[in-house]
Amino acid sequence: MSATSDQRLKRDTVTVVPAGSVNAEATPLGSKSYTNRYIGIAALSGRETLIEGALLSDDTRYFAQAVAKFGHVRTEIDEERSSIRVEPTGNAMRAPAEDLYVGGAGTPLRFLMSMAGHAEGTTTVTGNQRMQERPMGDLLSALPMLGVRAVAARGNGSPPVHVTGGSFHGGQTRISGSVSSQFTSSLLINAIRAEKDTEISITDDLVSKPYVEMTLAALAEMDVHVERVGYQRFTVPAGQQPRGGRVIVEPDASGMSYLLAAAAVTGGEISIPGIGADSRQGDVGLVEVLGRMGCSTQVGGRSITLKGGPLRGVDVDMEAMPDVVPTLAVVAAFAEGDTRITNIGSLRVKECDRIAAVTSELRRMGITVHEFADAMHIVGGVPHGAAIDTYDDHRIAMSFAIAGLRTRDVTIKDPGCVAKSFPTFWQVLDQLHPGPASTL
Repeated sequence: MSATSDQRLKRDTVTVVPAGSVNAEATPLGSKSYTNRYIGIAALSGRETLIEGALLSDDTRYFAQAVAKFGHVRTEIDEERSSIRVEPTGNAMRAPAEDLYVGGAGTPLRFLMSMAGHAEGTTTVTGNQRMQERPMGDLLSALPMLGVRAVAARGNGSPPVHVTGGSFHGGQTRISGSVSSQFTSSLLINAIRAEKDTEISITDDLVSKPYVEMTLAALAEMDVHVERVGYQRFTVPAGQQPRGGRVIVEPDASGMSYLLAAAAVTGGEISIPGIGADSRQGDVGLVEVLGRMGCSTQVGGRSITLKGGPLRGVDVDMEAMPDVVPTLAVVAAFAEGDTRITNIGSLRVKECDRIAAVTSELRRMGITVHEFADAMHIVGGVPHGAAIDTYDDHRIAMSFAIAGLRTRDVTIKDPGCVAKSFPTFWQVLDQLHPGPASTL
């Protein structure tokens, strides 16, 4: 069954069936973060690029379709082979007549804001209602120093954003790293097409540092050299041309988190090939956290095996891997003792306010949660069934679906929202389950 034919993506609700003990080998889809980065680099390379093992999800489809609207490349998505081909057309980059709409895709929107700086004319970049509430002010302030005029249409620092391009000259700029590392990644990727060297100075502490490391790794894979001074300053020398050809996307560590959690909460065992200690994805760090909670782990260079055990609460700083906080929070609900998850203020401005959402839904399941501005304290216990609001947020839906593998009567509202990053999620859940994983 293909992802698009899975009727659960079109249902109002899905009720997860408890699984007993999960015992399986499973591979998540390709990394969303790497897929988006390779699309961005390929669109600026001037060479044909084939991205294999790509994640074909709402976010990456929006991005692939958007870069083609500048007219300088065409993009082709191959559903059968999970690949995206980016091919130069020989035309100049020009602002499209219509808005570049990316739904709830935060990374593509931020990458497109800088990319529009290379296109003649004025490009409008926008998204859904939640995206139009998310802060972009740091990037709006950094782009003019590189020659690009970018303004929020409503003057509030959020999309829609008007970018007047054809003027990404490069030079020196400054940007805050406290809200999102995606702003820095946007500048790094788009600096490869600047007329002169681009120096990016971070004015404070950079959050989610592993995502910038992924950007640097993707650039290096495509033969782009970046000079750096820690996380304070990055310089992209002008005149570099990324290589074209074939690039392979490794499995998604954020998607892997749900497989790990399935084994952790059911006391089962999961083996995941293709990703391991060699990965630059920060979310691989969840393996170590689950090990501290009582799971047995084996991590090779390109493989991970985790076996669930009696779970206990931990104290953990999750600044480097915010996307898997909802996953960890659900596991913590089944642990003995308290779990304190700190340094996660960036979750307030994701697809939803994930601190508030996780707190609300765990409380709905009978779990005590203490909510703070940038932290959650979860008192482990015995969650009971509930109908889970998902806030149009894929990570809330998938995390709480895992709770249903152990707890009866967990119903996930809007199960189709998983298509944003993991369109085959419900099918993978079926693979972990000895019987049907859900009832419609």
